[in-house]
Amino acid sequence: MHFEPDHIYHVYNRGNNKIPIFFSSKNYLYLLDKVRNEWLAFCDIFSYCLMPNHFHFILQANKDGCQHITLKEKSTHLQNLSKGIGKSLSSYTQAINIQNNTTGNLFQKKTKAKCLSEQPVAASPFSTMDYLTNCFFYIHNNPLVANLVSDLRQWPFSSWPDYYGFRNGSLCNIKKAKQLLGLSEKDFKATMYQAPDGNIISSLW
Repeated sequence: MHFEPDHIYHVYNRGNNKIPIFFSSKNYLYLLDKVRNEWLAFCDIFSYCLMPNHFHFILQANKDGCQHITLKEKSTHLQNLSKGIGKSLSSYTQAINIQNNTTGNLFQKKTKAKCLSEQPVAASPFSTMDYLTNCFFYIHNNPLVANLVSDLRQWPFSSWPDYYGFRNGSLCNIKKAKQLLGLSEKDFKATMYQAPDGNIISSLW
């Protein structure tokens, strides 16, 4: 993973061989607590959704997050944000292995960070805003598309309840996200259940 200041990224990973990564409500909350403690100093989080075997975050890296870590007076390729993400997933894996009496990798080897705020390649008919808004709606609609719930109010492990006004969560910078996406609360409620553009979504993974 490599981050540039102020760019917006879709950060995601799934279970190794698509295995489950969450086994109880406490597991979901445990990872979110790690994200709060180990990521927020280095980025603004705009939305997230945790699913039984994968996760999604949309975030904007800050300058501290993009700072390269120095070891023995030499700058390394590792950045503060990427280190924080790796630390969270590594310690989460250790906790799950202890919980389930298992060993080995829980997540796929590389967590992906796809930049959403750069203009797509010339051959693409989609704008930067298309990618941002489609990814935003796509990750929130994951539980519905996967038939985990019949109503998004039934899935607590995403930022959807915060945007819809059912919860006062503080993990996401909702004000900044609405400004960037040009969304009012009324717009959000009117468009929340719209189907994201499948052509754009196919390029988000």
